[in-house]
Amino acid sequence: MSEASVKSFDVKGLSSRSRRIAFVLSLLIGLICRTVRWRLHDPGNLREKSPEHPLIWVFWHNRIFILTYFRLKYMAERRGAILSSASRDGEIIAALVSRAGCASVRGSTSRRGAAALLGLLDWIKSGYDVGVVPDGPRGPVYKLGPGVIKLAGMTDAKILPVRVEYGSCWKFKSWDRFRVPKPFTTVDIYLDPLFDVPANQNDEELEASRTALERIMNPKNETD
Repeated sequence: MSEASVKSFDVKGLSSRSRRIAFVLSLLIGLICRTVRWRLHDPGNLREKSPEHPLIWVFWHNRIFILTYFRLKYMAERRGAILSSASRDGEIIAALVSRAGCASVRGSTSRRGAAALLGLLDWIKSGYDVGVVPDGPRGPVYKLGPGVIKLAGMTDAKILPVRVEYGSCWKFKSWDRFRVPKPFTTVDIYLDPLFDVPANQNDEELEASRTALERIMNPKNETD
């Protein structure tokens, strides 16, 4: 990416409260992530041969704890924006990802959806990656919404499925059973082969693409 194409990562609109919480969370994430044993599974060799075209990263809501640290550790050269909800929690996520060198696009299927889609399209057309949590912000858990498929079909970006498995973790009693890895455990990151969505698919073809990507993201048919 040329310097002329670099987009703004301005976070001045975020509240001081969100920034303080994000600061504490970033410290906690850093402390835990420095103790774990990382195992990267990258059959497409994306780390060594980083694609020149934009990517749409997809990952489940309950596995996002380590992803900012992972990007900085393994793929810091890839810049872009994360889709975060328009809620207070989404603002905290926006402040957190800004500390890892990413911007955020605020919105979801229930709030500011059209604006969020336009924001993601703008980042992709400028040559940047975007990150989407396809079962957020309210689930159902492990169910891939159609938005990411439609987004890929509207652009030349390829979808990068990112799967995360913890050897041992704490599970919260939230809707997504959010997971935090325990110190000194193993963290397996799977960068699955890039998923392409052709342009101008009809509704039946879009649903077939959605189902295929969901299967890739759920190789163990997880329900817990």
